[in-house]
Order: sequence, then structure tokens, then C-alpha cells
Amino acid sequence: MNRIEIDYCPKCRWLLRAAWYAQELLTSFEDELGEVALRPAPSGVFVIRLNGEVLADRKRDGGFPDIAPLKRAVRDRVAPDRALGHTDCSNP
Repeated sequence: MNRIEIDYCPKCRWLLRAAWYAQELLTSFEDELGEVALRPAPSGVFVIRLNGEVLADRKRDGGFPDIAPLKRAVRDRVAPDRALGHTDCSNP
């Protein structure tokens, strides 16, 4: 089963942001995801991985990911034939 890991900096107070991403992904992919792990990380870190593949990295990407492209990236890997409703209508 697929696993999302969200590494977040607790000193930066990013737990609520990490939890929001987790809730969004679990709601959209309840049948495709077996687990979403929230993992405290060193200062300034915010990274989202799917099965070990980095989908988003705050430092690398210059900020936090928008939810629509993140959902599309997850969908493309775990359920490529599935529509995401209004998320598919958003700009890539």
C-alpha cells in the first residue's frame, strides 16, 4: 500500500500545515493510501514523499506546494486513470 511521509519542522510551527496536507491527501485518496506519516524534522525542513519519492520540498521548490498540483502528482502515481473533479480544472 502507498505511504506518504510529511517531514516538518516543529520549531517553525508547521505541524498544523503538515496535518492539513495529510487530511487533504487522505480525503482524496482514501482507497489508495495506506498511511500518512507526520515526522518531526530539523529546522526549516518541509518535505512530502510518496513511497520514498520526493514530491515537494520547501527549500528546493522555494515554498510550500499548492494542493492541486500535489494531488495531481499523487494521483498520477497511485491512480492515474482517476479524475480529481475540480482539482483537474485548476491550472497546473
